[in-house]
Amino acid sequence: MDWLDSIKWDRDGLVPVIAQERGSKDVLMFAFMNREALARTAELGEAVYWSRSRQRLWHKGEESGHIQKVHAMRLDCDADVLLLEVTQLGHEPGIACHTGRHSCFFQRYENGAWHTVDPVLKDPESIYK
Repeated sequence: MDWLDSIKWDRDGLVPVIAQERGSKDVLMFAFMNREALARTAELGEAVYWSRSRQRLWHKGEESGHIQKVHAMRLDCDADVLLLEVTQLGHEPGIACHTGRHSCFFQRYENGAWHTVDPVLKDPESIYK
């Protein structure tokens, strides 16, 4: 059996993926992969996701230069979620979010509202031209 057949793909042929930073263990982002994206990730050693909004493969960093080097891929006990252990590379190492922040999880719930708790490390206008 092909290793990709071990995954429980959803009805759209996707699997949720969590990208976690190797050293800090920070959760950087959440995305989806299809079979082709996962196969390309394994082949390249860099994260390739499926963009649901663009309906195409998305090699992380293709526009921003913020590439994710993949050190390990783990499949959960139900075989329906992937965890990538990554190093966030690029012109400004450590930026994973399109908002110019380290992580996409920069808002924290406190006292009935969402608050931005992490700074912008680089203006996204200068990242995406």
